[in-house]
Amino acid sequence: MKVLIVGKGGREHALAWKSRKSSLVSEVFVAPGNAGMKNDATLVGISETDPIALADFAEREGIELTIIGPEASLVAGVADEFKKRNLLVWGPDKAAAQIEGSKDFSKQMMVKYNAPTAHSESFTVSQKAKDYIKEIGLPIVIKADGLAAGKGVVIPETMEEAFATVDDMLEGNKFGEAGACILVEEMLVGEEFSLMCFVHQGVVIPMVMAQDHKRAYDNDEGPNTGGMGAYAPIFDAQSEEVQTAVTTIMQPIVDGLTQEGMPYTGFLYGGLFLTKDGFKVIEFNARFGDPEAQIILPLLETDFIEIIYNFLTNKALPVIKWSKKFAIGVVLASEGYPDSPQTGYPLNTPTFNDEDELIFYAGVKDQGNSLVSDGGRILLNVAIADDFKTAYDKAYANMKQLAVPHTFFRSDIGHKQFNR
Repeated sequence: MKVLIVGKGGREHALAWKSRKSSLVSEVFVAPGNAGMKNDATLVGISETDPIALADFAEREGIELTIIGPEASLVAGVADEFKKRNLLVWGPDKAAAQIEGSKDFSKQMMVKYNAPTAHSESFTVSQKAKDYIKEIGLPIVIKADGLAAGKGVVIPETMEEAFATVDDMLEGNKFGEAGACILVEEMLVGEEFSLMCFVHQGVVIPMVMAQDHKRAYDNDEGPNTGGMGAYAPIFDAQSEEVQTAVTTIMQPIVDGLTQEGMPYTGFLYGGLFLTKDGFKVIEFNARFGDPEAQIILPLLETDFIEIIYNFLTNKALPVIKWSKKFAIGVVLASEGYPDSPQTGYPLNTPTFNDEDELIFYAGVKDQGNSLVSDGGRILLNVAIADDFKTAYDKAYANMKQLAVPHTFFRSDIGHKQFNR
């Protein structure tokens, strides 16, 4: 079959790469994709937030399965348009995608359906938010309600920073409409993990659990980003920890969305904190995580397209098997990321082996016969090995080939794994 991936980042490159390896697939298209994906897919010059043009292309080209990557596409209603035309699509419709598109809606769902989470209050008036912060004190987390590309979460270290963040979001319009409402949330204490699940018709199938590194710099310092690297597995898909998280958090939310008239289909991401009281959910994302997709998909041994296609066509699911290996991914980012990335600089593009040493491209474009940086996160360098130390060493050896002027990367991705 022909498969269409919607999006242009590293996650979509990984989805295209994994789809290309399926025995069921003859051709993979990515819309709009990026110049680094050319060996894995045919690029289609259509915006990821143009539902009508994407559906027109799928009809014209005879696409049999479309997988939506980014949250912006989901909130723009791409899945709705495809479903309206009876085109097979993997991704939630606009209503269900609110679980990510509005943190206020998401928090209300968590409370209503008893998914353990941090206490939070919502505000649209800055003075009321500041009065509340004065009352409860630090530590807190301040979140923009809407989509902010992973950058709408601030953990202020002082009251002055907290008040300035409130003003930036509510008065200074830093995130536009996404910041017209903010959440002030208690700070959870524990370790953060990422749990992705396949979801359709109330069935929730977990993947291996990963750990993302959100802060820009080593030792988890600096501003929050879309993610500077990740590794997996922390817990395998059948572990007691993962099964508990599914039972107490993921399944109740999926059931709740169904009860609210918003049945969920697609990848569902739970950002979880393991506290002294067990797992608590920080947020839900209505899609595969990035960079988690790039390290989880290489560990999936079952045919990826067969899982999704059988889900959507009500066929028996294959037995889902996971590699026992470890995967680690390190982001190469543009100098100045996340606030003001400096782009347009030439990149090194070594060829790795496409099995246990991989590059998934994100913020790149063609310039002449070479790739140049064209975004905050340029690429994710992935290494896979039988043990974590070997994967770690391989990833960082390869980063030496990828690092060029006007870029940076964290040198401590997976550091917590050494102490487990």
